[in-house]
Amino acid sequence: MDPWASFHLGPWSGLRRERLKDERFFLERHFPAEDRDLLFLGATELLSIEEDGTSPFEVWRGFLGDVAGWSYGILAFDLKNGLNDVSSRHSAPEGVPGLFWAVPRLVLERKGQDAFVHLPNGGPAALLEEARSLLGETLPPGRQSSLEWTLCTSREAYLARARELLAHIQRGDIYEVNYCIERRAKAIGWDPFLGWERLRSLAQAPHGAFLRIADHFVLCASPESFLRFDGDQVSAEPMKGTRPRHQEHELDARLACELRTDEKERSENVMTVDVMRNDLSRVARPGSVRVDELFAVRTHPGVHQLVSKVSATMGAGFGPVDVVRAAWPMASMTGAPKLRAMQLIDMAEDGRRGLFSGSIGWFAPDGTGDLNVVIRTLLHDAVTGTCSLSTGSALTALCDPEKEWEECQLKARSVIDALEA
Repeated sequence: MDPWASFHLGPWSGLRRERLKDERFFLERHFPAEDRDLLFLGATELLSIEEDGTSPFEVWRGFLGDVAGWSYGILAFDLKNGLNDVSSRHSAPEGVPGLFWAVPRLVLERKGQDAFVHLPNGGPAALLEEARSLLGETLPPGRQSSLEWTLCTSREAYLARARELLAHIQRGDIYEVNYCIERRAKAIGWDPFLGWERLRSLAQAPHGAFLRIADHFVLCASPESFLRFDGDQVSAEPMKGTRPRHQEHELDARLACELRTDEKERSENVMTVDVMRNDLSRVARPGSVRVDELFAVRTHPGVHQLVSKVSATMGAGFGPVDVVRAAWPMASMTGAPKLRAMQLIDMAEDGRRGLFSGSIGWFAPDGTGDLNVVIRTLLHDAVTGTCSLSTGSALTALCDPEKEWEECQLKARSVIDALEA
């Protein structure tokens, strides 16, 4: 018997997010291109591992092997520690674990104009009524006070460290490195539910997510997919290359064309693609790794992005956890060669990245699954009343540190403007 059962609830009438405020664990995933949403509610079983925990991927594999059906969770960037002799000089951030994965008590799904609920077979009948109670008119997003952001790394410090990283590139130590900076804000009384309503509606991020783990909220407007699974097929869409949008159509089209043809942006992108191809080849059927798309421009409300697509067939004896481990952390957020880039990232940046540069994802009973890249993301700690927002860019031999600084600000503004519009 299938461990989960699915029911059609009728037409989708909206999600009453105010009913989620008492939930300690949930994940909402938003897929505007597919006209689909998923809401994972509760945690009947859960796994929580600190960033420096022992063998997190092996423990995760064991957890997934014991559960049949829907599951969801997060993986923090610094799960890299312990892989390939990589460590961090910074202390682990408090609050959000390095790896959290849970089995929900129900999954609510929107497909177009239809609502469905997925429930564990044999579960209480009240779950069906609970799912119906979540449907209803969505309240229009309200306004709240703007947050006052403070950069954790000054412009002068950023430029100095960027030039140090460029010196490593010029010596041939690395070819590309992703360098990131963080900003923080006091947010006493700030409502993450209102924040998500605005971010979701205005950013229209193709891999957006709203997550709660106890007192920590994640508002993610990610435009990037890390890994997607469908049976033994796996695909990745590394993203490297950014241009701002423009209100005038002709100038906007010119910026998109400039992005597609820019030598520096294309070199960033192709190096990331090469790293991902190499990562997937370790767990793929020989000869199955292929580049399906190279240098495609994807346009979002705030920016144009340069995206490529790599796919493969998983080799015999390998599963999704093996693929994630082989590709962790993702090439677009590290550099090339990946090992040396990670070491230099830790030297240059002012703290661990935590969930930023990590992944939020889910798996379904039919063998499908999806993990995003956690970028364009606001992290909110409801206990301390603080918010964090990190952004970065790729440094290569062709880059100008001043322009890379501006790119970091552009990416941050795309989130802040959506929250404050």
